[in-house]
Amino acid sequence: MSAPANHDALRMQLEAGARALELDLSEAQVGQLMDFLALLQKWNKVYNLTAVRDPQEMLTHHLLDSLAAVAPLRRQAASVGQGGGAPVKLLDVGSGGGLPGVVFAICCPGVDVSCVDTVGKKAAFTQQAAVALRLPNLHGVHARVETLAGPFDVISCRAFASLPDFVAWSRSALAVPHGVWLAMKGKRPDDEIAALPPGVTMFHVEPLAVPGLEAERCIVWMRPVA
Repeated sequence: MSAPANHDALRMQLEAGARALELDLSEAQVGQLMDFLALLQKWNKVYNLTAVRDPQEMLTHHLLDSLAAVAPLRRQAASVGQGGGAPVKLLDVGSGGGLPGVVFAICCPGVDVSCVDTVGKKAAFTQQAAVALRLPNLHGVHARVETLAGPFDVISCRAFASLPDFVAWSRSALAVPHGVWLAMKGKRPDDEIAALPPGVTMFHVEPLAVPGLEAERCIVWMRPVA
């Protein structure tokens, strides 16, 4: 009897977190996020997708942490997609257990999300999530990011690598001239920003507040310069 009660408590916390982030999520989207959490727990027992085991911690450290970047992504996608036509294309690098890529795909149906990982089982998990959650805009890609051509309008990562490595490895996949990098970080990484390679500029560090998590978080936004 405890499992449904725990599920209901987690769902209530997820809904409260979404409201705190001013995200207007539908019942279906909240349901997909909860189903993703269950899928992550199930696969994690066999494939070790994340070091976090506790469902409560998964909710705060993974789901709500990823949800904190949804509103900024939506703003960026709206500015890219103003011309209409093709969907905004996002590449999530080093997705691991599909974070934040799967959360982005659920909350931003107009964004076509490809999650790339060098570990085959992690890319397979994302592909399974796309089927199980009925997300036609989500794709798991087993590859090294350096081998991808793109073009992608947004390239994201979360606790993946240093900023200089992240932009160097993914640069050939970025759409030019309008593409941007979205790097989710903890504390503002001034040393990494200072070490960005020529031709890449940081244009905004956006603080994030994650509901239920007392920790510094930010997005480092970067773009190529001529």
